[in-house]
Amino acid sequence: MFVLWWIVVGLVAGWMAGRIMKGSGYGAVTDIVLGIVGAVVGGFIMRLLGFSTSGGFVTSVLVAILGAVVVVWLVRRLRTL
Repeated sequence: MFVLWWIVVGLVAGWMAGRIMKGSGYGAVTDIVLGIVGAVVGGFIMRLLGFSTSGGFVTSVLVAILGAVVVVWLVRRLRTL
């Protein structure tokens, strides 16, 4: 069940990050991966800022979106090098 939670949060976060970053997305699998990586990055950013990231679905998705936006930005920056 925990893996399913990460997949759902990752899919939503990856898709939203693609929309926020004005892209068409990278496909379902890549969106999930970017969202899951984004969730880890977002949790790290929130801890650095002193916020607790424990919460429900909405809080998890918002933190994952924040991290996924950062990850998508970094991926796009690395592609242009």
